[in-house]
Amino acid sequence: MILILSAKGDVSVKSVVAELVERGAEFLWWDPGDYPAESVISSRLTGGSWRHTLRVDGGEYDCSRFTAIWNRHPTHPHAPESVTDGNHRRYVEKIAGILLHGWEHTLDSRWLPARTMDILRTQNKLVNLGVAASLGFTTPETLVTNDDEDLIPFWEEAGGELIAKEVEYVEFRVDGADHSHYTTPVTRRRLTDRHRLALSPAILQPYVRKAVELRVTVVGERVFAAEIHSQGSRATRYDYRHYEQTFSTYAIHELPAEVERRCLELTAALGLHFGCIDLIVTPEGEYVYLEINPAGQWGWIEATTGLPIAAAVADWLIAAEPRR
Repeated sequence: MILILSAKGDVSVKSVVAELVERGAEFLWWDPGDYPAESVISSRLTGGSWRHTLRVDGGEYDCSRFTAIWNRHPTHPHAPESVTDGNHRRYVEKIAGILLHGWEHTLDSRWLPARTMDILRTQNKLVNLGVAASLGFTTPETLVTNDDEDLIPFWEEAGGELIAKEVEYVEFRVDGADHSHYTTPVTRRRLTDRHRLALSPAILQPYVRKAVELRVTVVGERVFAAEIHSQGSRATRYDYRHYEQTFSTYAIHELPAEVERRCLELTAALGLHFGCIDLIVTPEGEYVYLEINPAGQWGWIEATTGLPIAAAVADWLIAAEPRR
């Protein structure tokens, strides 16, 4: 049986579910955000190992039956509505999160891409940039700092063409409105605000000129590469996530064998069975590594290019299922 951990309504999960249904696979789609408010986990240590039971939506599931677990995009645990005190709710939800991490770690199943703690570790840009560089990827010279005194000499080294990124993509609210940071050029005028680095460290890199950007999706041993033509608009020049569906066009890309091999080596070295890798192809044809997202989005890539990513995910999930 396959267990899918993701928020209800996840469009990517729906596309994979359609593939699983077509293959006659047995699966459960459960959002851990329903725990402990609407779900129950009972764990018993017996005979030298843990036995877990999951009770959800009136059903009871022996967790040892889960041959594969797709750790897609689960939401955070939620306390029951009866817990009205804010401090009490935070306590209940923190305890629930701790339990879920232990539950994951003691489930002997195949994980796509990995358990939550491993996803958090490997999506950290300091971690995956270092591993990518050690495997032979071309990576930009990178400075991560919260010291504004480091910024000026690095900006000068880059000839004044420097970009800044968040250490991690984090949404936040200011005056009730949602905000997020995108990759931003560090202009001379912006240097006057460099004292803000003290509040939050940033990733700084020389700007890499792009012929095209690539989103490479690795599923097990299969690699799907898509071109993102982001340089036709100023809105997407530095970060294609700006109005990506409006200004960018997409196409299938054939990776050189060496680059494809390194993509597979990277996911393996990070202990992942899935990952969305962002690369740049420079005007000179050089492939430059930017980052990997272990739980990255791919639905829009499949929709625009026809690459069969949902089918590949379904194939990976059912690989250890008994033949029906």
